[in-house]
Amino acid sequence: MRLWAGTTASGLATWALPFVLGLAVLHRDLGAAGLGLVLAARTVGFLAAVAVGGVLADRHSRRAVVLWSALAAAVASPLLAAGLGRSLALMTAAAVLAGAGQGACRPAFQALTADSVEPGRRQQANAAMTMSVRGSTLAGPALTALLAAFLDVGALLLGIGLLWLVAAVVPGAGTVAATAAARATAGAPDPAPAAEPAPRAGFRTEFLEGVREARRHPWFLAGLAALVAVVALGYSATSVALPLISRDRYGTEWVLAAAVTAFTVGALGGALVISRWRPRSPGRAAFAGLAAYGLAPLSLMLPVHPVVVVAAYAVAGIGIELFNVPWFTATQREVAPDKLARVSSLDFLVSYGLAPVGLALIAPAIEAFGVTAVLGACAGACFLVPAAAALVPTARHFERTAAPTAD
Repeated sequence: MRLWAGTTASGLATWALPFVLGLAVLHRDLGAAGLGLVLAARTVGFLAAVAVGGVLADRHSRRAVVLWSALAAAVASPLLAAGLGRSLALMTAAAVLAGAGQGACRPAFQALTADSVEPGRRQQANAAMTMSVRGSTLAGPALTALLAAFLDVGALLLGIGLLWLVAAVVPGAGTVAATAAARATAGAPDPAPAAEPAPRAGFRTEFLEGVREARRHPWFLAGLAALVAVVALGYSATSVALPLISRDRYGTEWVLAAAVTAFTVGALGGALVISRWRPRSPGRAAFAGLAAYGLAPLSLMLPVHPVVVVAAYAVAGIGIELFNVPWFTATQREVAPDKLARVSSLDFLVSYGLAPVGLALIAPAIEAFGVTAVLGACAGACFLVPAAAALVPTARHFERTAAPTAD
């Protein structure tokens, strides 16, 4: 429960920040160009720190990495408030720090879940974690809008810092690994004197060890490829096209708001389902869920009733969590424990890192080829790439059945 509370606090803080900065634009404390610069700086900080956080979480205490990364994000909030309306340079630097704290804590939280929860209950735990994240996407902006009626933007930024303080101090240290080690050594004779510890490898070497560990799991590489297709193509295309189609085809912002809300509600429902459901072929079921995101761009291609668009987004939300929860659970089960954070950081680095690239390319592609052609290509990629990934031999059960190979 402490780990869940810390994850929830970090999720609320993460999703509230862009909304609060948007309020700053409305209040004329920050320009539109400044908003884009600050949000881009946060993304840069995230991507720079997520790989570092993975190495540190495998090298040191994962609880300590969560503590210091969340504290860094907490310190960034008053710096953002201090720079608001006064110094865009200070806000940009603070946004880099905020993104770095957010990025460094993600792989540590992922590994800490494996340390804190027994293997048989991890799928339920991961479902609870993802429900926390999805709930934050609804509650974060809504709660911020409510508080904005009573507090100014500076105070809201300080409140985000308090949420990061909660994320820093509330989670407990993992106990599962320690308990297993204690059982393994119970009744054993006193060990011989330890030899001198070997010199620790450099950061680059340790990061590459995580890459090699990921390569030992073909299902993981196949899953990354499928994620790239859905995030960089499908999600990016719908993020650009949905506002345009909501305005031009349906003449209302209701479709945009309803579709985004339906996706989040569907994801909550999907997490609830997968917390109990154990499919016979979990990998193939997960890839089928991921491929369901193709319904979102497909619904935007066709002149259908807006309810169909909303329903497609709800199904896409269900499917994304039918993939995420077994994917996280399998990673925690199959990856070597001392490399888990590094492998998890690769997951976040690829999925989050390629999303901005996709967003940058989709708009020019729409201008060049038309929205229907781009949506059709992206929908096809969402269906076909996960289907191909499901054919990888080890993908059926998300298990590496081949014998380990020497590096």
